[in-house]
Amino acid sequence: MTRLRQLWYDVRSSFWFLPAFMFTGAIALALLLIDIDTRLAGDMFSNWPRLFGAGAEGARGLLEAIAGSMISVAGVVFSITLVALSLASSQYTSRVLRHFMRDPANQFVLGSFVGIFAYCLIVLRTIRGSDEGSFVPALAVLVGLLLGLVGIAVLVFFIHHISVSIQASQILATVADETLRVIDKLFPADAGPAADDTDEPMPAAAPGQRWHPVSAERSGYIEQVDVEALLVFAVGHGAVLRLERRIGDFVVEGAAFAGVLSAKPPTEADAARLRAALSVGRTRSLDQDVAFGIRQLADVALKALSPGINDSTTAEMCLDRLGALLLRLADRSIRARRHGADGRLRLVDCGPSYEALANEALDSVRQNAAGNVSVLARLFVVLRLVGAHTRLPARRRVLLAHAQAAAELARRSVEAPRDRERLDALAAQLVSELSAPALD
Repeated sequence: MTRLRQLWYDVRSSFWFLPAFMFTGAIALALLLIDIDTRLAGDMFSNWPRLFGAGAEGARGLLEAIAGSMISVAGVVFSITLVALSLASSQYTSRVLRHFMRDPANQFVLGSFVGIFAYCLIVLRTIRGSDEGSFVPALAVLVGLLLGLVGIAVLVFFIHHISVSIQASQILATVADETLRVIDKLFPADAGPAADDTDEPMPAAAPGQRWHPVSAERSGYIEQVDVEALLVFAVGHGAVLRLERRIGDFVVEGAAFAGVLSAKPPTEADAARLRAALSVGRTRSLDQDVAFGIRQLADVALKALSPGINDSTTAEMCLDRLGALLLRLADRSIRARRHGADGRLRLVDCGPSYEALANEALDSVRQNAAGNVSVLARLFVVLRLVGAHTRLPARRRVLLAHAQAAAELARRSVEAPRDRERLDALAAQLVSELSAPALD
């Protein structure tokens, strides 16, 4: 089931799925309309000569013009998309390309043009002149004309859409919105009080029990984990499972990715069941990987802070989006210990924790923001905003550590006294607020 879900996620993310579906649908529409024309040909269409009165040569010329223009425009759309992907990769990070590939608007535009082209080809082959036993599918030709007009509108929409979608603010909003949806799915607000339940002790091994490793069957990144399947396995075998790798980690073929606390080592069939609960692929996937969404935003900030680009505004926008993600996580329960239906601890996950996600979001940005007054100031503002909505003392201590690290960096890297005084004031206020207990 895990692999099927991952396969469906990959299919939806691919650039070919929707265009292929539309291509097939256009062929089916053409065949349907031709069949209708065959059944209704004659007097019905003769009553509307301005709509259905085209002869065989006129219909051929019309459909040939539409088909030729649509396939030409499809090539232009493909070229523009490649240029947009190249710009996004060089200007931001290659990890945002997935969002362009899975953008339904881009897929719909390409599918529209290849679909109209296929439609015209199917209708063209049925048109016959008087010397061939005259047949002109008038209704299908009229729909082809309308589809050609729709294609023009789609082209205008695509030019507008692609010019908007390559803007930094739009890319960051897309990544952040998708990550927020993953947070809401994995850590719902109604899952109980916010707490990282990593403090619960590991179960002690009973006499005769020990940890048995389970190795991966191939190398790759963990894309999805079927938690329910793992819990069912653990309860059914009276065992405790411990994942040695978290979602997004790279596993190596033959290396252990999990451990089973039981009296007997798992059989090969049991090991196969455990492996089937994990989806391992060539790249990280955002479907269950909150850290990957955070990583993409941090990577865009790092590219913006690089000497070759030096775009502080984009880095500040990244911090704003990262702050929104940390704020959404501030009061969510991030479970690392999971209990089975019998109420006993059955699954020990190795992450993520709030601290790990905060480090993923802020460490690399701070480390590359030395001397950048505006970015450091925005970092203090973001930390203050997140801290104001964070109640758990452990999570406030995480934010406090980041605030102190940023304050130390500002004192060390900012030379201008005026700028340093401004950052010192922001840092002092932030540290004071985070050191105090959270207000209810």
